[in-house]
Amino acid sequence: MKTLEVQLPDQTASKLEEAAERLSVSLEELLVLTVEEKLAQLDAEFRDSSDYVLKKNADLYGRLA
Repeated sequence: MKTLEVQLPDQTASKLEEAAERLSVSLEELLVLTVEEKLAQLDAEFRDSSDYVLKKNADLYGRLA
């Protein structure tokens, strides 16, 4: 496992600590889950965007082939 060091503004760090405490998870667990969720969201958005472009331009791509 890779270790990363991230500097956060004090206010952001405090919000993260409070959220972790509220959820009864460690700060590290909350950060890992949050980052994984965001990466999955970005992947889904990219797939949706590329599907849209491919469908929108399917006729054009067919003529160019």
